[in-house]
Amino acid sequence: MTDEEAVVVGGGLAGLVAARHLAADGLDVTLFERNPTVGGRVRSTHADGFTFDRGFQVLFTSYPAAKRELDFDALDLRSFSPGAVICRGDRRAVLGDPLRDPGALVPSVLNREVSTMDKLRTLLLKRELTRKPFADIWSDADATIEQYLAARGFSDRYVDRFVRPFYGGITLDRSLSTSKRVFEYTFKLLADGRTVLPAAGMGAISAQLAARARDAGVTIEPETPVEAVHSDPAAVDVPGERIDADAVVVATDPDAARELTGVDAIPTDWKGCTTQHVALPAAHPLGDSDRIHLNAADDVPNTVAPMSGVAPEYAPDDRELVAVTTLGTPDRSSTALATAARDAIADWYPEASLGAFEVLHTHRVPFSQFAQPPGVHDTLPDTTAPAGAVYVAGSYTHNASINGAMESGRAAARAASDHVS
Repeated sequence: MTDEEAVVVGGGLAGLVAARHLAADGLDVTLFERNPTVGGRVRSTHADGFTFDRGFQVLFTSYPAAKRELDFDALDLRSFSPGAVICRGDRRAVLGDPLRDPGALVPSVLNREVSTMDKLRTLLLKRELTRKPFADIWSDADATIEQYLAARGFSDRYVDRFVRPFYGGITLDRSLSTSKRVFEYTFKLLADGRTVLPAAGMGAISAQLAARARDAGVTIEPETPVEAVHSDPAAVDVPGERIDADAVVVATDPDAARELTGVDAIPTDWKGCTTQHVALPAAHPLGDSDRIHLNAADDVPNTVAPMSGVAPEYAPDDRELVAVTTLGTPDRSSTALATAARDAIADWYPEASLGAFEVLHTHRVPFSQFAQPPGVHDTLPDTTAPAGAVYVAGSYTHNASINGAMESGRAAARAASDHVS
């Protein structure tokens, strides 16, 4: 216990990382979370032998912050195979990475959905981006993903059949009007590491960060909303009480952070998605796959991810679990979305019975990540933007990713610790 006290507002990834680093620096840290559990948007629920993440989420093992903040071995990670399956009507075509997955060589070469020239352009782009430092990616002149790919000579067919559904799933923007920096950043991450799920669900990431924060001495107060943040002197108001502090880190969602800190540069334009968790019969070829399936013909659904094919722990032995994701939060009912998904999967796998196709859970997540048009990263607020000894942490200070959230938490903790030292 020290004389310096810090308060962290919000128990998402950024807040948990900030709290742990503040405690490691010797501060007495209290984290207030308005919900019954921590984790923010990275949470999982479990029912009847199934694991449901909040929307479709994955972890990239090449995230620099994740390597520092997480114990990958303890998370018991399960890997997707590199690449994807391009689906159009009754056609399925694998586009993989033969250098990392030799078994994908023959199906990738035979893939007629993507031309040989586009395959070669992709390999050249991979070679270039694996050598490009992250700092250069974020400082280069910007453009949309669509403009970037056109300038590099990629065909419309490649963009429409592969990039729109694949990067639409990453950026939640099938129009490809997102910053090309995001494309280069995620392409490099995909090339440098694995795309994984913790065996116990993505919520295991938040649970591990919370456990590490508690081990460092952080006191976590759930179901305690912070009603106001004061900068002179630093303090927060919780129901019925004002808590004084030497430093306050605000790590809430953007709308709340903007209201609590008065920082207008915090972005509040969001992209959303709707994910339905669907049970398929045991050993259905889609559920038994370990590659993301891309809908090259339509945007409903955009992608289907074989969760139990990657992590068998996500489903009981007699069922398969897939995550069916549509971009945005469409007005269609859950039943209508499920019908579209069933029709698409039946087209892709006409030889397989869908039998007990059952929608188990539907997540409509209107606030999945902040919009990232060209140039937005040059306008994001610094962690020190609020007045006084108040700091802000969230992916919206870096980039819309798990890595951005963790990096922001560490940066806010460093700034707050420097202030009180």
